[in-house]
This record gives sequence, structure tokens and C-alpha cells, in this order.
Amino acid sequence: MPYIDQSGYEPPFIFRNAHLNTLYAALGRKVKGVAFRRERLTTPDGDFIDLDWSEVGSSRLLILLHGLEGNSGRPYILGMTRVFNAQGWDVAALNFRGCSGQPNLLPRSYHIGDTGDLRQVVHHVLNRGAHRQVALSGFSLGGNVILKFLGEDPDAVPGEICAAAVFSVPCDIATASVEIDKWENRLYRWRFMRSLNAKMSRKAELWPDLVKMPTAKPRHFRDFDNYFTAPLHGFADAHDYWTRCGSISFISRIRVPALMVNAQDDTFLSPACYPVEIAEKHPLFYLETPAYGGHVGFVTSSRDGVYWSERRAWKFISAQARDIGIEHRQ
Repeated sequence: MPYIDQSGYEPPFIFRNAHLNTLYAALGRKVKGVAFRRERLTTPDGDFIDLDWSEVGSSRLLILLHGLEGNSGRPYILGMTRVFNAQGWDVAALNFRGCSGQPNLLPRSYHIGDTGDLRQVVHHVLNRGAHRQVALSGFSLGGNVILKFLGEDPDAVPGEICAAAVFSVPCDIATASVEIDKWENRLYRWRFMRSLNAKMSRKAELWPDLVKMPTAKPRHFRDFDNYFTAPLHGFADAHDYWTRCGSISFISRIRVPALMVNAQDDTFLSPACYPVEIAEKHPLFYLETPAYGGHVGFVTSSRDGVYWSERRAWKFISAQARDIGIEHRQ
């Protein structure tokens, strides 16, 4: 039922080019007016994660998750933070392990299906007692983590979670990995591999018995995940990792209103990343597929600098929050 085939996103003409939309949003956009307060959490396995807070004194909280090799300083995180702060919501941006500017302490890192750190953050913020409603929003890898978190054990999702809005999600990882390997995505893949390989080189120096760099550094995700991600995180190989971690297998079990926006021109996504049939049958999973937007793009020409994706997330999440009816805490 909630498949939204008529999206409201209409980009400026030049940004109908998917690559321009993707690159400008990532490299050309500047977002001002957001100041974070950092909190470091110790994880049960002896590592740490950094949580960046932007608070306005609200009983409502948005938790944000960035994409692969991103962090809380990415424009899409700052833009979403600014919008929700302006609407009276606190925001907490989770930096995945090793993404906050300091290497994490263990050989393992983060990955596209690791929901443990998000689960710890959710329980941490609820235990503080300041927030009676919590929403989730994530981008690309972070969006997959959110959907998997909501669907892998729906009985364990706290009742305070009122909604989720995710963007540019490679929910079928195995087929999306074929798309990222295509020629048109070579620049993006090169940037990802350069950053990921640099991190693994540092880990190989610290834990030579556990992490070994191959003679030729991985140039593709399949190689990287076979060499590093799978063995360090308990998977048999890259295919096992992709199959077990794709949120496509968990969406049908979600019991929280969730919006996924995947642009039709996103060059990172495969046809399987547009689960229309699931959305048509699921009363709480909303799929929106605008014709344009690129990957985590959705560039918008507006005087206030707000992007369409941020207005869309606010419209969806605020509607769910109003239905529950908890008032803003002054």
C-alpha cells in the first residue's frame, strides 16, 4: 500500500545528472550553524564509539547514521541536524567505529549489517531519561543498519522509537555490489577503497597476526570484504556477509513506520534495491522512488539552504510523532 510512485522531488535542471547531484551534495555543499558536543561511549567489547549531540532541550530525539566512511561532519548529517533542531528536536549523530577522527581500538571495525552499536546508543539515550520519543534517520550504509535493526528483532525495538526515514539504501547488498563495480562508479569506488585500505594498513601494523595486507591492495568491494570484513566479523566470505546483512531480508518484519527514499537514477543501486512489492503489502514500510537524486544527493535550490531530503524526513517523522502525541519539553 505505501509505495509512493509520485515523488515531490524536482531538482534544478543541471542536477538531473545523477553524478552532478551526488558529487555536489558531497563536495560542494556547505552547512553552517551546527555545533556538536561529543560523548564517548565504551562498547561491551572494550572499544569505543563517539556520539555527537546537538541539543535544544527537547523530549524528542533524532539519531542520525552516516554512510560508508562518512562521519558526523558530512553535509547530509549537518543539514538534517539543522532542520530538526530548528523544529525543536534534539539530535545525536553516531560516528561508526573508526570514523570519528580517531582509529578504534580493536582489529574489527563497523560494517553494513552491524546493528550492535546502534542498539547500544538507543538504550543509552533512553536510559538518560530525557527523551520520550526517538526517531532514526540514516544514509546509504547507515540506512541499511537502521532497517536491519528495526526488522531483525522487532520485539526488542523500544516503544519510544516512533519512526525512521532512510535515504539511498543498498538494501540488497549482493546485487548493489555489482553496480558499484561498473565503470561509471570507478571514482567513487576508488575513493572508498583508498580510505578503507588505509585503515586496514594501520590495523595490519598493530595486529599482524590477525590482519594481513595482501601484496596487491583490494580494488573492489568483493576483494576487500573477502580479505577483511568477512573474517574479522564472523562471516564465511563476502557473499555470506552480503546475504546475511542486506536489510531487504528484514524489511517485511518492521513494526515501526519507516520511509525509504531511493532515487531511480542512483548509480549505486540495483533493481532489487527498490522493493516495490514489499511496500505494496506492508502497512508501515513506505518506499519513495523519485526520478532524480543520485546517491545521497537530492540537491535543492532554496533560500534557506534546506535540501528536499531533509524536508521529506521532517514531514514523515513529525507526522508519526504527532500521531503518538508527546509534547515538546520546554
